[in-house]
Amino acid sequence: MECWIGVVTEGDRRRVRVAGRLKVSHVAELLIACADASQLQIDLNDLVSADAAALDALRRLREMGATLVRVPGYIHLKLDAPSG
Repeated sequence: MECWIGVVTEGDRRRVRVAGRLKVSHVAELLIACADASQLQIDLNDLVSADAAALDALRRLREMGATLVRVPGYIHLKLDAPSG
């Protein structure tokens, strides 16, 4: 599986689930899925890998208030590593 992005909206709460390999070519779709949610939760349990652009997008979403949940350990390390 390349990448799958699923969205569930309940009132003003949105849960976005990302599975597979998140790459720069999927960032726009991810940002659209996450747009205009007052309460945003991003589930990364099934995320296999993410390139630098995808990691940057996830960091930006987190900085804007999104909650990242069920983050695989190695993705967590990459998200918290200094970008450069």
